[in-house]
Amino acid sequence: MSTPDVSVIVIVFNDAERLPRAVQSVLDQTLHGVEAVIVDDCSTDGSFEVAQRLAAQHPGRVRAFQLPENSKGCGEPRNRGIAEALGTYVMYLDSDDELELNACRNMVEAAERTGAELVSGLSTQIYIDTRNQREQPWYRWLYQRHQVLDDVAELPDLFVFDTLSTNMCYRRDFLLDNKLTFVKGLLYEDLLYSAQAYLAADRIALIPNQVYKWYMRQNVAKADKSITNRRDEIRNFSDRIEIHRRIDALLEEKGKTGLRRAKDLKFLKHDIPLYLREFPQHGPKWQHQFAELSREYLATIPYDVFDECQPVHRVCAYLLIKEDWANLLPAIDWLRNPRKTPMPLVERDGRIYFCAEHLDDEIGRRMLDVTEVGFQARSLSESMPRTQLLSWVPQDGNSVKVTARTVNPLGLIPAGAKLSGRLEVKARRKGLQTFTFPVTSFTHQGDYVEWESTLDISRTVRPLGLVDTIWDVWLNLEVDKKKTRPPLSVDQLDLDGDFAARPRLTRLLADRLEPEVSRPGHLAFQLTAVGPAASKGRGLLFDLMSSPAGAPLKRSAKRVLKAGRDLNAADSKVRWYHRAMTRMPVKKGLVVFESHLGKQYSDSPRAIYEEMRRRGLPIHAVWSYEGKKPPKGFPKPGKDVEVVERWSWPYLYALARAEYWIDNQGYPLALRKRPETTYIQTWHGSALKRMGFDMAEYRMQPRHKQDEYQQALDRFDHFVVRTEHDVDTLVRAYRLPESKVLRVGYPRNDALVAARREEVLTGKRERGPLAKELGIDPARTIVLYAPTFREKAPELVLDPVAFAERFGENTTLLVRSHYMQRLAVPRTLKGKVVDVTDYPDITPLLGLADALVTDYSSVMFDYALLDRPMVFYAYDYEEYAGAARGTYFDLREAAPGPFVETQEQLFDAIEEVREGADAYAEKRRGFAARFGEYDEGRAAAQIVDRFFGPAAGTQQKGEQA
Repeated sequence: MSTPDVSVIVIVFNDAERLPRAVQSVLDQTLHGVEAVIVDDCSTDGSFEVAQRLAAQHPGRVRAFQLPENSKGCGEPRNRGIAEALGTYVMYLDSDDELELNACRNMVEAAERTGAELVSGLSTQIYIDTRNQREQPWYRWLYQRHQVLDDVAELPDLFVFDTLSTNMCYRRDFLLDNKLTFVKGLLYEDLLYSAQAYLAADRIALIPNQVYKWYMRQNVAKADKSITNRRDEIRNFSDRIEIHRRIDALLEEKGKTGLRRAKDLKFLKHDIPLYLREFPQHGPKWQHQFAELSREYLATIPYDVFDECQPVHRVCAYLLIKEDWANLLPAIDWLRNPRKTPMPLVERDGRIYFCAEHLDDEIGRRMLDVTEVGFQARSLSESMPRTQLLSWVPQDGNSVKVTARTVNPLGLIPAGAKLSGRLEVKARRKGLQTFTFPVTSFTHQGDYVEWESTLDISRTVRPLGLVDTIWDVWLNLEVDKKKTRPPLSVDQLDLDGDFAARPRLTRLLADRLEPEVSRPGHLAFQLTAVGPAASKGRGLLFDLMSSPAGAPLKRSAKRVLKAGRDLNAADSKVRWYHRAMTRMPVKKGLVVFESHLGKQYSDSPRAIYEEMRRRGLPIHAVWSYEGKKPPKGFPKPGKDVEVVERWSWPYLYALARAEYWIDNQGYPLALRKRPETTYIQTWHGSALKRMGFDMAEYRMQPRHKQDEYQQALDRFDHFVVRTEHDVDTLVRAYRLPESKVLRVGYPRNDALVAARREEVLTGKRERGPLAKELGIDPARTIVLYAPTFREKAPELVLDPVAFAERFGENTTLLVRSHYMQRLAVPRTLKGKVVDVTDYPDITPLLGLADALVTDYSSVMFDYALLDRPMVFYAYDYEEYAGAARGTYFDLREAAPGPFVETQEQLFDAIEEVREGADAYAEKRRGFAARFGEYDEGRAAAQIVDRFFGPAAGTQQKGEQA
């Protein structure tokens, strides 16, 4: 053929089976001028013979080459491919992966249109050893839209995070002119290669298209892991450090200090934790070598970069530098298990520190300060205090005596507390057996509580034997009737011995329970066979079932187990919902309500429900909730209202037979709505950020996925709006017809409109009972902080301690975290800062607040109806409005209040509000008129009038008697 448009360099080593699939993904490209250049790294399994056969079958489109000896890496095969490539453009493909069908076409078109030397697209990780082949886009936020960069420094996240070479398309002349090749003899060659390419390119194009299918395997034996995943080999880490040093030198040469800073931050938050999670399992020699390598490199990172890390990463890095193993191991436990409180902690001058050591040094105090995490705000039940196994003494082959100590965080366990507890040995498979053993003694030691227990494993624990092979151990601790349930951390304790097992089915399945350390570092038991019945570590029956003779038995057992699993599996429920439940008659008066996917009893569905109750309408209401039990505030079940768990059988039954669905976000997409059911979608807020098909991630999906999403949206029979802005944004983005639009305002806002009218009429602001319920003096100024959800900013960026120090004498801050992202508030600030995240409905909190601090949350549109001051704490607006999803209007221009970016500016703005300054009154009223034009205080009444009628025994206005 003529000069190909693209040469795809396919590298292979001992992967003869999967190589043809990878090559076929090249041959199937919709851009036809594509060749596959196969480079075999001296395989021993016949991979090169397969490559030669493919070349013979596709002359002119496939060529095959082989290195004379194995290079032990990916760099040399790719370098050989660059030398052999004939195409105008070059791409790389590993033999166990695939290109997306349109990858070459989309990337070449972008390169030709923009003149880019390097084009990058979305890579998707596909986990093939999970039941549903879970897919995870690789740093999707980088590929939300088309972008052209004249300098990679314009988008540091690209340089820092997307360091693959396989989702990029390069002009071959660009590679040759810049002498870009992969480094020899080092792992992580992609990191250095991509850094060199990014920095050399005069123009880089990003496209919002999937280009690479990256097949992943989680459950892989050590011998089968890729060389970059063998983190137990110290060379793995030393090579990573060397690659980083070379990148640093390159950045210094180019004068890219901003990129160096971003790269260092990622090293602290990602690279180091990768190894620390496995640190306790390694021996002293490995640990010391790792510490030496880390110390040398961490010393090159400025301390102010550490300040931008999450506290757990900062603490781990600092303790690693100090080789403080005693404190590092609990810090690693915290890294592996973020919900834990890992240490007793230390409080000094109102700040909380991870440990008492190193606090005599200013840098030590800075690095070990964990105040922002909010440990001090946690109750005992919320703390999950770290419980460390201290001793393990097998008794008689049947039992083991254990000693352990449980952290007493910030003195939550008083010295005179009444303590009781038991150890729980629980099958990991949900819903199976649990066995308990009493804790026989407690010793309060101040920062810790030490205790003992004997686990009579052999005589008490009776596994079924076939489905419950893993057993976890938990401590159920009760302190003055307050409870907590932590697992047992093992650290580096040797778990000697094993215990006789008596499976209920048969000992031919297994005959021993062996102690082991789970992946998060906790005590567990594994059911195995080590006696006469043993065969390769398992019982004879296991082997029988794996043999041809046992195939019928295995199929029968699988059918029985599968039937139990499938009965409660989501796909089974969906199938029965459509095949059986939706064929039953609709039940008149049955209304299913849901708010925020079952997480709250709140919002417009609540307002409509309560309007129905006020009228005494003859309905049977069903409210759904997410989780094991209803969250706070849900209605108490009665004869005319049910409360059901989301996705449970009663939930599906109610949805299938309901006359009405009413929610504010969306019932499960997989459930079709029958024509006889009316779906009233109240939605959960007007839009600042782009939604629906205005988002690139939906436009990027294949046509059939887009059709499925549209079918779910088409279930809406009526869509409530509060402004024409909603029509221009939400209605259009969800492709809803005009006939479905309900211009009545949001029912949840009826209370706010009424509160504003009452305030204007009386000249007074009534606090009502809520202030008393929250323990707030009604005379204090009340400020509500309600930020929106962020994927990349999990920590609270408004320091509650600093707020209390400045305003605490006469002002209370209410912190309302997004329902998907819990933030912590210290208990020590009672009355000055109050966490109201768990309050079931935000509307009463809006009515209580004298001022609102938010960022981009749709709560701004509701609060404007009260005509009270707002402050916009928009510290990351450029990222949110640009690199993220984009916005429908520029909030910086439209904001009816100060637009601030730092905490100091925020505090100054709050001070002005407290002093009565109100320079934004006119703009605020215009904002309310623009975004709340239909909010007139009768939304719930209008909806109930239209669909459910007046109260029993009354008539609609204008009707004849």
